[in-house]
Amino acid sequence: MRKLGLIAGGGALPVEIAAHCEQAGRPFFIVRLKGFAGPELADYPGADIGLGEVGKCIKALKQAGCQSVCLVGNVSRPDFKALKLDLRGMSIIPAVIKAARSGDDALLRVVLDEFAKEGFAIEGAHEANTDLTLGAGPLGKVAPGPEHAADIARALHVAREIGRLDVGQGAVVCDGLVLAVEAQEGTDAMLRRVAHEIPTAIRGQPGAYKGVLAKAPKPIQETKVDMPTIGVATVQRAAAAGLAGIVGEVGHLLVLDREEVIALADDLGLFILGVAPEAA
Repeated sequence: MRKLGLIAGGGALPVEIAAHCEQAGRPFFIVRLKGFAGPELADYPGADIGLGEVGKCIKALKQAGCQSVCLVGNVSRPDFKALKLDLRGMSIIPAVIKAARSGDDALLRVVLDEFAKEGFAIEGAHEANTDLTLGAGPLGKVAPGPEHAADIARALHVAREIGRLDVGQGAVVCDGLVLAVEAQEGTDAMLRRVAHEIPTAIRGQPGAYKGVLAKAPKPIQETKVDMPTIGVATVQRAAAAGLAGIVGEVGHLLVLDREEVIALADDLGLFILGVAPEAA
């Protein structure tokens, strides 16, 4: 069992993977990214390291005996001019800035390449904890009806198309109308926009749900770092936006706090559906 170096940003995902490693008896070490990693990770073995301290990060992982790394959690794009860099960080910053102009996927590949050069195996969150991914069919007691089929198909199509353009991962469709697509603001902000800015005349409402949120990975995306994800907040905001359900690709959508997500979706009457990935 390879010792895992968990490079952790914010949110629930790093916490879930750390807890899974602990329960499974897998050795691990956490690089808590300063300004991003939450206090829940403070008691685990690890070190607090800045985003631009690439050399320090690699040294810490090697000293801890890590053989693989997993980059997880929320990290906002930094102000590169204000970033505190060590020598290794300074050596790659031109490539990072250049890649950032081509989108998040290109930027992530540059970062991953630095760890691969040092001999680390790269693991995705779905590999570090295989229980996180969405399976086929409904997740929970609520299943979509025939009336949802067209919106499911269109929302997935739109999500996949904006992914091909490296725009985002999610789309909201109701009665065949595209109400919103996700860009840099993220899924939660997109759903808040639907709830607050889209007239109720063309979307569902609590008690009269209709419409679908679909999430799909970008075809060019490095899923070892940036897999589409949903959690309790996603279900809450989907319900507030009046949506009937959430759909994602089997094996390509992470479900955080799974038991809580299922219980909430069942209580609200929303479906969460896993469908086969698009054929290549």
